[in-house]
Amino acid sequence: MSRLVTHPSMLTRSHAPWRQLAWPGPRLSASFHIGLARKACQPKSKCSQSTTAARSHDSTPTPSSSSPTELEFWKSATTWRRSTINTLRCLIGCSIGDFTSMWYLQLFHPNMDMNAIMAISMACGLSSSLLLETTLLRYGRDRLPWAAAAKTAVGMSMISMITMELAQNTVDYHLTGGVVQLDSPSFWLAALISLGAGFLTPLPYNYIRLRKYGKACH
Repeated sequence: MSRLVTHPSMLTRSHAPWRQLAWPGPRLSASFHIGLARKACQPKSKCSQSTTAARSHDSTPTPSSSSPTELEFWKSATTWRRSTINTLRCLIGCSIGDFTSMWYLQLFHPNMDMNAIMAISMACGLSSSLLLETTLLRYGRDRLPWAAAAKTAVGMSMISMITMELAQNTVDYHLTGGVVQLDSPSFWLAALISLGAGFLTPLPYNYIRLRKYGKACH
């Protein structure tokens, strides 16, 4: 009768504790995998949050519904920063062609009329600004093809560039008569003042264009 321990009912009862001990295994395994999944998702969510923040930081500011006549319209630090960078890029591009052509024409064509020199210098300033912007759009963050980069550069605000050139050359002509003297400290001082005028004149317009319509000159 001692061999009756192998009766199926007793065998089931004898193995039942093993099933009870083995049953928590899958539960622990499932909870373990869930914990791993949660840990794996945490860095991913942080990365996506940082990526979203970076994109929102670099993106164009959202157009404002307020009016330029309201004080609140002019309190956007993001718009001021973006419009300042855009205006500075335009100033560098315009100044390269403007001062270079003015120096070249006065050096190699001294008998040319000053009005003609100033007009040619302004045209060269606009051309160098477009060339610089095209190059930045091609090799910068946007990585546009040459054709698309040139089309985008031409589509910039010409009002901003023209007012910049007019202000810069007007101040320079008033202070130096348009004469380039590289060895004169007064020339460099006048150049700094004219650059400041060229920067400040289109800056409010660029701010309004970006703040009101979400359009940048660059």
